[in-house]
Amino acid sequence: MKSLSTTNKNRRTRTLLADADGLSTVEYVIILCLIAVVCFGVWRQFGNMIKDKVDGATQTMDAAMPTS
Repeated sequence: MKSLSTTNKNRRTRTLLADADGLSTVEYVIILCLIAVVCFGVWRQFGNMIKDKVDGATQTMDAAMPTS
């Protein structure tokens, strides 16, 4: 014999799975997470590129400075 709480949980689970708005929300959350991962990767790559440019400029300026 199933307990009342188990039956209630099953009913809520079926209701949530049948709810199109809930599924749409989950889909939007998944898409948002994927976009965040892509943005993080692009930001990191952009940061590395800027760091390389600054390092190159620093080396160029160091080479151009006269030594005493």
